[in-house]
Amino acid sequence: MLATPRAAPSPRGPGLLPSSRIFCLCVALVLGRAGSLQGHPQCLDYGPPFRPLQHLEFCSGYESFGCCERRQDQRIAARYRDITGYLDRKGLELCGRYIKDILCQECSPYAAHLYGAENPRTPLRSLPGLCPDYCSAFRSRCRRAVSLLTGRRNDGGARFCHRLSLPDPDYCFPDVLRRRRLHRQLGAAAQGPRGCLQLCLAEVANGLRNPVSMVHAGDGTHRLFVAEQVGVVWVYLPDGSRLEQPFLDLRSGVLTTPWIGDERGFLGLAFHPRFRHNRKFYVYYSCLGRKNAEKIRISEMKVSRADRNRADPKSERVILEIDEPASNHNGGQLLFGLDGYMYVFTGDGGQAGDPFGKFGNAQNKSSLLGKVLRIDVNGAGSGGERYRVPPDNPFVSEPGAHPAIYAYGVRNMWRCSVDRGDPVTGQGRGRMFCGDVGQNRFEEIDIIVKGGNYGWRAKEGFECYDKKLCHNTSLDDILPVFAYGRAVGKSVTGGFVYRGCESPNLSGLYVFGDFMSGRLMALQEDRRTKKWKKQDICLGSTASCAFPGLVITYSKFITSFAEDEAAELYFLATSYPSAYAARGSIYKFVDPSRRAPPAKCTYRPVPVTAKSERIPFRPLAKTVLDLLKEQAEEAARKLSNATVASSPGRASSSRKVSSKKPASSTSSRKPFLGPGAKKRVWSPGPPGERKQSPRSPLGRAGHSAQRRQRAGRSPPRTRPSRWRVRG
Repeated sequence: MLATPRAAPSPRGPGLLPSSRIFCLCVALVLGRAGSLQGHPQCLDYGPPFRPLQHLEFCSGYESFGCCERRQDQRIAARYRDITGYLDRKGLELCGRYIKDILCQECSPYAAHLYGAENPRTPLRSLPGLCPDYCSAFRSRCRRAVSLLTGRRNDGGARFCHRLSLPDPDYCFPDVLRRRRLHRQLGAAAQGPRGCLQLCLAEVANGLRNPVSMVHAGDGTHRLFVAEQVGVVWVYLPDGSRLEQPFLDLRSGVLTTPWIGDERGFLGLAFHPRFRHNRKFYVYYSCLGRKNAEKIRISEMKVSRADRNRADPKSERVILEIDEPASNHNGGQLLFGLDGYMYVFTGDGGQAGDPFGKFGNAQNKSSLLGKVLRIDVNGAGSGGERYRVPPDNPFVSEPGAHPAIYAYGVRNMWRCSVDRGDPVTGQGRGRMFCGDVGQNRFEEIDIIVKGGNYGWRAKEGFECYDKKLCHNTSLDDILPVFAYGRAVGKSVTGGFVYRGCESPNLSGLYVFGDFMSGRLMALQEDRRTKKWKKQDICLGSTASCAFPGLVITYSKFITSFAEDEAAELYFLATSYPSAYAARGSIYKFVDPSRRAPPAKCTYRPVPVTAKSERIPFRPLAKTVLDLLKEQAEEAARKLSNATVASSPGRASSSRKVSSKKPASSTSSRKPFLGPGAKKRVWSPGPPGERKQSPRSPLGRAGHSAQRRQRAGRSPPRTRPSRWRVRG
């Protein structure tokens, strides 16, 4: 921002201008430093974020895998100009690159580590952690310019690098970009304790692009509607086949990108309780408004009269739109409660620590962000709204509060469900469970109650996050029924209470998981104490799961849970969490130790005429019976070879036989990647060096992308018209 002419080098140091001007800048930096880092866009979800919609002019090295958008990039560029305005040409040549790289670490996907932000009790650093050799080189070449960065007069001594060291040196800049083992083990869970609940799985669908929701219409047809993040919804029939034509295609209006970490996109789907009569359903997705402003849109649509398996694309009627100040924490759940009202779950607006306003969006009852909303979609409001506010909503009469708010103080609830209740006693019927993604210490499971304050940003889990706010205003906060730390997982995915028929052992268990670690868990309520106890879910052995169609592997990244019309339980997962990667699958839980008699759980779906072609389901996961067959064939081959080798006069021929690789009936099948297997993990290279580095940490996925680009097959771009790892 300073446009004064450069001066000759000062005797105080190479390339530095007079100390009086330095002191003026230092005062400005000291006064503005806290403000510049408030709401710092840390990638606290420990996963690579999205690619920004607009080009980054300054920190362009982090354009495809960083935390910054255009506004942050411009602010960093302005600070760079402030600092380098005090350097002459020689100083700029020596120090300009160092200053730029250090400032741009604010955009790094590892900013949480670089700025010491994993623990909210630790004050946020003003500069990132630097590796000792890099810091020493910077200090020796630009010693007098160090104070321009730190805002401390005469800084630049030996203590400077000591202050910028990190407790975990693996994450110092720039070495963090080259340590692939950090990326390869990202989010891996520790070995669970013995005594876990052993279940098997059945693969029921695959080839999906980040499946984020699976719901049924409650119309007796037992169809399943599976939504992909890009904005396409598919129909799966009770026989397992999928209709060739999609039920809904909103790709032209849904805002999402193919980049890992982008939370935006098609996020929610719900059918009206009277769907079989009014043909209405509701969608929740990210979109762009005027002047490219990002919004959340909740719309009503209808099914075509001509085809019950197709939505009418012209029937969309916008019910509600909410401005999104940032690109993450978009919420995305739509539910109908037993009261017939629709519940909408929104995120707090994004960034880190809910930095909006004095207390954040989640605690601000005039904001619709960070809330559970309850609305009546069966009529219009008196003020022109396309919904009515239920008269018994808790804050209808509170001045300044939005009347649609049912509960508040939530951060980014990802996947909620309504408990059907025990089929005999009705116990638990109507309870609403949610998984709320934490900031950087705890993930939590909540039960939603009318008028409840769930604590964010004062609390995270059971503990204080914002201490001042916590001690002053959070005495009546609703505490989670369960919370877990980062040793277990880093991004909760809420689930369902099992109320199905086929696996009686699971009855009453709330089953959920973690997106990052891939861990499956269950909570069981002690009805006497009202406390919930966690139990890990692990996959059974080949012996216990040796039934037709069962598998014991699944894709790691758990995106959602679902139940079908018969209340059987499923989860959705992907091996590569990009909205454009067809790596998603759906799995059904099966308890091998106690399954109900088949005749007990039969049902007759209401027939639906399918005008589209049916695509039969073709499994990709290798079943347990396939594995056992391969093991038996291998054992038989070894026994045959051993018998031939031990026969008199057959030694030479046995060597010839053993030198040939036996053919396998299953050798053409590709191995299925399950949890713990080595996967393609996104990994950036150092800024400015990724193309030519012989040790590029992009990995196979990155090299494949480069080959596709050279061949003219680059990944699909964002439409102008969603998913950092849900932090």
